[in-house]
Amino acid sequence: MSKQPKVRKTPAAIGVAARDPAWVRYSLIAIALTFLGFVLVMPVLLVIVEAFRDGAGAFFTAISSDDTLSAISLTALAVGIAVPVNVVIGIATAWAVGRFRFPGRSLLITLFDVPLAVSPVIAGMTFILLFGSQGLFGPELTELGLEIVFSPPGIVLATIFVTFPFVARELIPFWESQGREEEEAALVLGASAWTMFRRVSLPNARWALLYGVVLTSARAMGEFGAVSVVSGHIRGKTNTLPLHVEVLYGDYRFSAAFAVASLLVLSGVVTLVLRKLIESRAHSD
Repeated sequence: MSKQPKVRKTPAAIGVAARDPAWVRYSLIAIALTFLGFVLVMPVLLVIVEAFRDGAGAFFTAISSDDTLSAISLTALAVGIAVPVNVVIGIATAWAVGRFRFPGRSLLITLFDVPLAVSPVIAGMTFILLFGSQGLFGPELTELGLEIVFSPPGIVLATIFVTFPFVARELIPFWESQGREEEEAALVLGASAWTMFRRVSLPNARWALLYGVVLTSARAMGEFGAVSVVSGHIRGKTNTLPLHVEVLYGDYRFSAAFAVASLLVLSGVVTLVLRKLIESRAHSD
């Protein structure tokens, strides 16, 4: 009796054989869409609906009030300072960690995650212990006439702290995985280290950097815990947009609270769009 030849399965055949039944795929998709609809889409739609419950006039009155404009201005100030500061610090630290090996490197990488591991409320309390009137540096700051806590500088410092990891965490994996051929070629051709970094290394990391900037901006705009502790909740002076929403909601001005909250929702949508565009461009390059 002749031996039957062994049939060799192609990768395509293996893929077809291992494919899940249609009802399994559709069930999983339905579960995922239902979950996303209830947890993500519905809350966003409800915020928009509640924002216009009392009409467009009430909506524009809420977002154009003096306290709201002050909150928008302070939020923009915190984002406008925190993002550039974290870009500079993040690039410097990510370059050092991603390209060099030195004693204490692992500890430095671990310290990057401190703002993510520590509760923002604890971070805010730490700034009070450091810069409050009875804090470690409080008396010296008072003598110099400087006010950190319960004023915009404290809000900016708290925002910088909680948003620090995002730029560095995007750049470190990129530079660790990036080859050195282009950089070495630039050095061989006579470029200085700064020129090589500015003309080769940084442009190659532009998409990772932009992604980190978008994440940093989104977190800075929506930060609540640390900012709430150091702000003092002074209306028209130290309330950012998230804090202003809390104040309006606490005053039972629900329509106005949702109107202001819709601005944060809009910024979140813009952030998602930018993230998607950056990811698409990065994958296309």
